[in-house]
Amino acid sequence: MKTLNYIQTKLSMLVIVMTTSFMLCSCENETQESTLDQGAKMNLHETLISMRNGAPAPGMNSIGEIAISSGFNELVSALVYVDTELNAGLVNLFVNGKDQYTVFAPTDEAFMNLYTALGVTSIEELPAELVRDVLLYHVTQGRRAANSVVPQNSPREIETLLGVSFYVNPNASITAIGNTANISAANISASNGIIHVVDAVLLPIE
Repeated sequence: MKTLNYIQTKLSMLVIVMTTSFMLCSCENETQESTLDQGAKMNLHETLISMRNGAPAPGMNSIGEIAISSGFNELVSALVYVDTELNAGLVNLFVNGKDQYTVFAPTDEAFMNLYTALGVTSIEELPAELVRDVLLYHVTQGRRAANSVVPQNSPREIETLLGVSFYVNPNASITAIGNTANISAANISASNGIIHVVDAVLLPIE
């Protein structure tokens, strides 16, 4: 098992590489089609409008089932990898669990950008402990719709299952500890929570 110092070092390297990559890249894929079902998609304008609405009714499928069926392939692979290596029980939690969670789910493109920045080709090339911590940084307890996530004025703190927070801004952008992201779709309702789609993998260390 990797030591805590080793994991922190790897996370620090990840932040440095991602920051450098962001500075060099031009965000030219903003119009690329998502793999989500058309009914679940929302553009930024619709996301901001949804702040004024209450939480949608629980859906028929769980968070895990939606992730599997709606094209979050890299996120699912990360969950399976952590479960296989660490017996973390994350797949069962999101597929069969009854407790309510809100997941900020990175797209496959977000993961691919991360892999490119790190010079790897799959999630399994990263330490499982690091991947687990990153995954937990994308989840908060409770069923939180856009109106309780995206603030109207000051940034809103979101406490995560990792035990550290990130902040959501009025324009639906996210300020994480190590990087930034945007909420690109919101209020995808599951039986055990809500999914908000983000366009970057959130990094939980400076």
